[in-house]
Formats: sequence, C-alpha cells, structure tokens
Amino acid sequence: MTLIELLQSLVRIPSPNPPGDTRAIADFIAQTMAAVGCQVVSVAPDSKPEAVSVIATLGSGDPVIMVHAHIDTVPIAADEAGQWSVDPYAAVIKDGRVYGKGSVDDKAPLAAMMQTILNAAARDSLRGTLVLVAAAEEEVGGRLGTRWLADNGHLPMCDFIVVGEQTHNRVATAHKGVMRATVRTTGKSVHATNPDRGVNAITAMARAVLALEAYHHQLAERVHPLVGVPTCNIGVIHGGSTANAVPDSCAVYLDRRMIPGEDPAAVQHEMQAVIAAVDVAPAQISIGDWLTSNWFDSTVDSPLAQTFLAVVGEILGIDPQPIGYLPGSDAKHLTEATRGEMIIFGPGSYEVAHAFDEYVDIAELEQTQRILQTFIDRTLFHG
Repeated sequence: MTLIELLQSLVRIPSPNPPGDTRAIADFIAQTMAAVGCQVVSVAPDSKPEAVSVIATLGSGDPVIMVHAHIDTVPIAADEAGQWSVDPYAAVIKDGRVYGKGSVDDKAPLAAMMQTILNAAARDSLRGTLVLVAAAEEEVGGRLGTRWLADNGHLPMCDFIVVGEQTHNRVATAHKGVMRATVRTTGKSVHATNPDRGVNAITAMARAVLALEAYHHQLAERVHPLVGVPTCNIGVIHGGSTANAVPDSCAVYLDRRMIPGEDPAAVQHEMQAVIAAVDVAPAQISIGDWLTSNWFDSTVDSPLAQTFLAVVGEILGIDPQPIGYLPGSDAKHLTEATRGEMIIFGPGSYEVAHAFDEYVDIAELEQTQRILQTFIDRTLFHG
C-alpha cells in the first residue's frame, strides 16, 4: 500500500466527532501496524468505550520518539453537506489533491507517520523506540483521548514528540490556550409601555460588553514572538424575549485566548476584575462557567529537535525557524510525556480543515513523509 492509498483508506473510514466512535478506524490502524511487527495496544475510557485510541510501538530502548495524530474529525454540518463537490468519504483524487473529510485534519499526518513506521519496520537495525499514538477525541478537547491516555499511564516517557497538525511542513513550537466564560446580567422585567419601572438586563450587559472590548485592546500590549497577542472575543449574546417587555436576563459567551506564559488562574482573576468594575446597578452581574484549555510552548535546543529542523530546512530549501500554530492541539496534553521537546508539524493549512471540500496536496503530503523518514533514518538508524 502506498502513502496515498493509505490516506485514502483512512478517509474512507468515517470518524466524525460527535459522536466520536473511532472503533472502525482504530481497528484498521491496529491491524496495519501489528502486521509489520509493532506492539499494539487499543484502549478507551470506561465512560466512552467507543472512543478507541491506538498506541503502536516499534523497537526498544533510547531514544524514544513519539509521533502523534488524532483519528477523529469534525462532523459534516447540515449546511456543509450540499456544498461538497465530491463524496466526502470517497477520498477522491483530482488536481493533485486528495479530497475528503479528515483528509488534512488529521489523517494526512497520520498516514505519513504510519508510512514512516511501516518503512522502518522493514529494516532490522532500529536503535531506539518509535511510538505511534493515534488518538481519539481531539476535536472535542482531548480529555477522553490524549489527556486520558496520559493520565492513565498509557504513554511512554519520550525524548522527542511530533504532533501532527497543519503547518505547511514548518516546525511549530507554540500555540495559544483558550479560556471560555459566561457573563450574566439580571434585571427586572416589566411592560415596555413604562420601561423605567424595570431593570434592563441588556442595557446592563452593554456596559459590560464595552468594558470587555477595552480589556481586549489592552491585551495587545502583551506579545508572544510566535503566536502574537492574547485576545478576548464576545462570540454569543442572548437576552430578552420580546420587544414589548424589559428583559430581566442577558448572557454573553466569551473566548479568551491565552499566549504561552500566561497563568490561567491569573487570567481568570483578570476577567473577574473587569466584570466586577462594571457599574450595572441596580442590575446584577456575574461571570462563571469557566472552561480552560492550556497553551503549549517548547524549545528546539536538543540534538533531536535540531536534527528535525535541519531536515526540514534541507527538504523545503528554507531557513527552518520555528513558527507558531494558531489553533490548539493535543500537544497541551503531552507536556508530561516528554523529557525532551515537542513540535507540531504536518502538511496543509488549518484554514482548509473543518470546511467543505477539505483536501491535502499530494506533493506536500509526500514531502511530510520524506521529512519524517529522513529524520527517523538519522536518529534511529544512525551508526
């Protein structure tokens, strides 16, 4: 099976999340890797037994290099289905691209990683350990996928980790974190014929919205060299029920992006202080429903990381300086699984992911696999 045929096989096994049933694709990966001599473990949490992840291990001893990709995809949205020009699960090839749901996010890097290990298994001089983690649940935060694997002792301690995501084959060493929160205002509802008898929760929320906008602009003073500035976005607002009544409740949903180095506890305190300073009397205001997904940051100082950068530079013909990766990834869940360093790397762009007519460029995918193969050749087959 060629690299492209392998990718097509992966795309043709739907794994949308929700619902997050990865049993079929996990079984395919497990069988493929076991057939070449890998030690394979397929596991899932009791709370979601259909969310199966696969860990395939080749070789033994140091160094231990992990390649990680997720096997779930976003689902095909109702308004997206009619926009596809091809069957999203047919893995159609046209114009030098493989089209399909998950073709770039994240089955392209997965295919490149699997092919690299399949090639390594055909040789008998591997010196070290190569681990493939094919993880469930990334698209919904990874808590029952990579986070669960890490917390339950299923992941080895590694010297270097490559997390497969969409970087156009550049090496990314940082991404932002996310803090979600809900702001609520409470007022008093009366008939709109005499609104001054009531307390308008939407008017109160308007003051909070302006304060949050000012807070967002203040955040621009903090700059990370790879991922830019932190942000605070008001994404959703709900309030009131009809035009002829004073609304007694209003809620906004916030998305606060954190740059590496920001303390989530301090960020939460900051946002609480912003809301506490808003004068909404006689209405009441609160902030809560906190949900945090941490940022990721790594150096590239080790010999393994420097070797990977050198290979990228040679094959792409560029100065391989690290970049930032704007979306999140499972890298945030792997920080305790490495005694070395970790990068995010793979073909394509995240802007193509999660959209109709998702695709990966074949030439770029082949480049991904060549980089991975050359890196493994130099680190686990040297001497």
